[in-house]
Amino acid sequence: MEIFERFWKAIEGIFQGSGLNQLDWRNYVMIAVACVLFYLAIKKQFEPLLLLPIAFGMLLVNLYPAITEAPQTELMSAAECIKVKGTTEGYATTVMNGITYYNVPHYGGLLYYLYQGVKLGIYPPLIFLGVGAMTDFGPLIANPKSFILGAAAQIGIFITFIGAIFLGFTDAQAGAIGIIGGADGPTAIYVTTKLAPELLGSIAIAAYSYMALVPIIQPPIMRALTTKKERSVVMEQLRPVSKLEKIIFPIIIVVVISILLPDAAPLVGMLMFGNLLKESGVCDRISKTAQNELMNIITIFLGTTVGATATGANFLSLSTLKIIALGLIAFMMGTACGVLFGKVMYKVTGGKVNPLIGSAGVSAVPMAARVSQRVGQEENPGNFLLMHAMGPNVAGVIGSAVAAGVLMNVLK
Repeated sequence: MEIFERFWKAIEGIFQGSGLNQLDWRNYVMIAVACVLFYLAIKKQFEPLLLLPIAFGMLLVNLYPAITEAPQTELMSAAECIKVKGTTEGYATTVMNGITYYNVPHYGGLLYYLYQGVKLGIYPPLIFLGVGAMTDFGPLIANPKSFILGAAAQIGIFITFIGAIFLGFTDAQAGAIGIIGGADGPTAIYVTTKLAPELLGSIAIAAYSYMALVPIIQPPIMRALTTKKERSVVMEQLRPVSKLEKIIFPIIIVVVISILLPDAAPLVGMLMFGNLLKESGVCDRISKTAQNELMNIITIFLGTTVGATATGANFLSLSTLKIIALGLIAFMMGTACGVLFGKVMYKVTGGKVNPLIGSAGVSAVPMAARVSQRVGQEENPGNFLLMHAMGPNVAGVIGSAVAAGVLMNVLK
């Protein structure tokens, strides 16, 4: 009989510790959401390098919530400590009411420790280091007017910031939500960890989802705001950019931004550092490491830990629906503002600028630039806008980091 009782208690203990007993309906809903993200990442190939780790982190935390638990210390009596740990040696003691208790540590879950890179603002700048090492700022240097289009696309951030305040979010939360309009995932994560960490899961998933949907969201807006004549404009070939210009550019940018807006220095600084590694031509091995091994490792850690913040309890709320709606508005407004400023440049230059390249200012590199190219070629098969669109595209990366610095400076 004793054997059967022990066997039954073991079965009961397994059930008590299993997900069947610990999970609720919200966890199962989030598991379904994770499966949708798997479909988008694998079948549709929408930003798979980020959506796949995010989806897996979301799946894992909703199956096993303890994987994100923080380390704790439990006070145990001598008998309890011996029963659980087998010994009382090596543990600090606390005396209460004349009784000695042992401080027995319980270590945190795996993703708790990996998440510290997000919480402490380490991963996003390292992502920017890799992005910088893969970015060619030549089109922007060759056509500095692209800075205007990159800046114009950030207007959506501040419009959405105002809208979020009207919907009841705090100023800090509104700033974190607005940055989705920059279509720059690492920047959105960095700002959110500084201003509204409680919204990280919702904002990160919204930001990366809309980045993945650039080819679907942007073209209707671009066509609605431009005429066939404007979309058919063939732009002049960009001038060649010297190596000296490419070396000086990141140095000048980091000096100016760091002096004027120190809060943007971690992101812009690492972006320009990565670019300098590439353009200097003397750090080929380090540059390739930043582009490949480092970038891949940080992407895995960042995506998985961010996805793990999307627990059912945190994600399934009215505020999440508001964030998703506001994120879409921010993205659409950023696209629209970029195109509208492109139309202004079209008028000012006497029809030499194709307004479509303004949509690339949202900084989803290089996808937004490819969308500009595709929409332009639909009207004129002989039109090649990719390099022209890359100017506003990389300017948008800088612009979103600057906008993030402004928000953090004002709201933190």
